[in-house]
Amino acid sequence: MTPEQQLDVLRRGCAEIISEEDLLAKLKKGKPLRVKLGVDPTAPHITLGWAVVLRKLRAFQELGHTAVLIVGDFTAMIGDPSGTSKTRPQLTREEVMAHVESISEQLYKILDRGKTEIRYNGDWLLPMNFADVIRLAGRITVARILEREDFSNRLEQQKPVGMQETLYPLCQGYDSVAVEADVELGGTDQKFNNLVGRNLQGQYDQEPQVVMLMPLLVGLDGKDKMSQSLGNYIGITDEPNEMFGKTMSIPDHLLGDWFTLCTDVPLDEVSELIVGNPRDAKVRLAKEIVAIYHGEKAGIEAEDYFIRTFSKREEPIDAPDAQIPLDLEGDILIATLIARLELTASAGEARRMIEGGGVSVGGERISDARQTMTAAELVGKVLRVGKHKFRTLRK
Repeated sequence: MTPEQQLDVLRRGCAEIISEEDLLAKLKKGKPLRVKLGVDPTAPHITLGWAVVLRKLRAFQELGHTAVLIVGDFTAMIGDPSGTSKTRPQLTREEVMAHVESISEQLYKILDRGKTEIRYNGDWLLPMNFADVIRLAGRITVARILEREDFSNRLEQQKPVGMQETLYPLCQGYDSVAVEADVELGGTDQKFNNLVGRNLQGQYDQEPQVVMLMPLLVGLDGKDKMSQSLGNYIGITDEPNEMFGKTMSIPDHLLGDWFTLCTDVPLDEVSELIVGNPRDAKVRLAKEIVAIYHGEKAGIEAEDYFIRTFSKREEPIDAPDAQIPLDLEGDILIATLIARLELTASAGEARRMIEGGGVSVGGERISDARQTMTAAELVGKVLRVGKHKFRTLRK
């Protein structure tokens, strides 16, 4: 592709590029660009929201450029304050590395392993001594740091801002210097941090990176950005039927953004889809998403499953098997079983799901959060949790 054609591909879905002129100039040099994306592994799953920037990184790879993935093993212990109204709790290194291990293989469902350079920012940040930190801090003013909207808002509301939070943008910015990034990808909430990197590179006599910002994908609730802590997410390792069903539940007003950011459907085709029947558009969207992460056949099978299970109100006969934990004996609390099978994040959430009428066993709704059943009563029956999670219970 010509540089202009590459730019046309890369700008799909972007909220802002700082600047397109700089990116085009870099592309015209004809050499592979080093495209940086920093990830702080503070949760165990990659969601479709997180996948938005990962897919943009893959687009660069497909055009012949090098993906430089910065794993924030150091910065995750500080916690990125972006978009928060209070100081984040700090993670231990053990917690961070456990999340790193859980997402490592998930990354390659999107990225080309052979064209991905993995770097850990602890390699250059941990060896710094206190004098190094002070010298780095001297490269930015207090006034500049306080331009961050989340910091200024909290100070105005007389809420605390930790000193370690003010150092976070410098740490992330120095990552760009360490890997000599040509481009940095991020969500729109990362604009300040990414621009710090661009500024620092100039101070270190490097050509400043281009900053490419992607919109934050709104989650299943149609209101807040997709987040594991809010539970309004789809994980890229969710099983196909669950992924399809969750996608079918999104509000109609999200269709355009989800097609643009989560699929490769041509934008002119997207425009035609979203002005037609919203249900048909969602079916196409759900099939595309399942196909990306599980294959085209899985997308077709998930559509058939959805029609049989939800449109025709049939109890699924092919729900995935789930083994009842061997240590659950006697009268088994249904809420405990649900949590142990990881169908909810906790037993408390399972109890709330039961009380809200969202749980059934063998087609019979469970309404009492204290309901118990024996393993013999449970084996062979389908456990439903919420609208889209079904498991055939086995011993």
